[in-house]
Amino acid sequence: MSTFNQFPFSEKLLKLLDEIGYKNPTKIQELAIPKILEGNDILASAQTGTGKTAAFLLPSLHLITQPSFESESDGPHILVLVPTRELAMQVAKEADIFTQYLPLSRAVCIYGGVPYPVQRRALSNRYEILVATPGRLMDHMQNGLIDLSGVKMLILDEADRMLDMGFAEDVQKIADACKGPRQTLLFSATIDKKIIPISKKLQKDPVEVTVEPDLTVQSNIEQKLYYVDNIDHKIKLLDHILENNDIYQSIIFTSTKSLTDDLADYLSDNGYLVAALHGEMSQRDRTRTINKLRYADIQFLIATDVAARGIDVPGITHVINFDLPFESENFVHRIGRTGRAGAKGIAITFSTYKEERKLERIYKLLGKEIEQHSIPGMEPQPKPEKGFSTKRRRGRRRRASEKV
Repeated sequence: MSTFNQFPFSEKLLKLLDEIGYKNPTKIQELAIPKILEGNDILASAQTGTGKTAAFLLPSLHLITQPSFESESDGPHILVLVPTRELAMQVAKEADIFTQYLPLSRAVCIYGGVPYPVQRRALSNRYEILVATPGRLMDHMQNGLIDLSGVKMLILDEADRMLDMGFAEDVQKIADACKGPRQTLLFSATIDKKIIPISKKLQKDPVEVTVEPDLTVQSNIEQKLYYVDNIDHKIKLLDHILENNDIYQSIIFTSTKSLTDDLADYLSDNGYLVAALHGEMSQRDRTRTINKLRYADIQFLIATDVAARGIDVPGITHVINFDLPFESENFVHRIGRTGRAGAKGIAITFSTYKEERKLERIYKLLGKEIEQHSIPGMEPQPKPEKGFSTKRRRGRRRRASEKV
């Protein structure tokens, strides 16, 4: 079994890793750290919870302590861009831990929702590591408070999520401000058509590092499948489930922003403590909504896949897939929002018979089918026989908000 002693880290860094219980590197750390230490740009695919923060922070901290990384700039030497306030705080916290024996490697964290004077004071003293969300970093750059010319390591964490949230233009401007020679490390959940173009713009001959996602589902999560005829049927089932189940908190996943808002309005009108979460919301509003969920100020969160990735709230007892996800892998990530820390969880899924191909792909990932359930008096229409077809109804289907 490999250990961190296999890497040429300084004695101080190895001593710290031993003290905090870092004995054996994870797969992403084992693969990425040597390539980063060799000076390569990295294009890495790894899901949340695999130890990717240490995979990029540890070799970066080692490299900036080397004589070749000296810089006269007062700005940061390591710049970590992240999509959300929550992730910025997590990365900065790990940076503070890893730099305990490196007093000259101070970290500063900036993100939206915090008064500018507080962050100006933090930026007024010398620092080597900057963890930031793109929008707030751009604000400080435009005010002349941050000089990125001395950046030696540019790191994009959850790059795919940053692109989904519309930060592509800001990321490019920030990268352009890092004028000197640098390494660029790009970490994403997947390497796909969204990531490749930005990699080509920001990186030079990147080495690809891929850790296949763990798509297993914990045994403490009970799954139930309900077939539905249409959105009216979904609403009736949802009403029954919310009224007749012991739900502490739940995330209800939808496929579109408009349906997310409509469903949240409907449940709110029916007396539930509810909020919507989707990619078109501002960072401040997303942060406020997640905190409401975390502190149990709301019972139900209606969310799209883009907005809800990585939410870790122990109180989530139920996940409801109001719509099936566009990408099968997201199904596993969705239901993993419940059953946290070994607690029992329930995942409920709605599907029409027309979506059975999607279900088959999900079953393939799960390695099993989901047990089918029905509610007396709310059973779906009989499944059409193969080869039987009906004419499509004319006219546009009404929006969910008009139906509910």
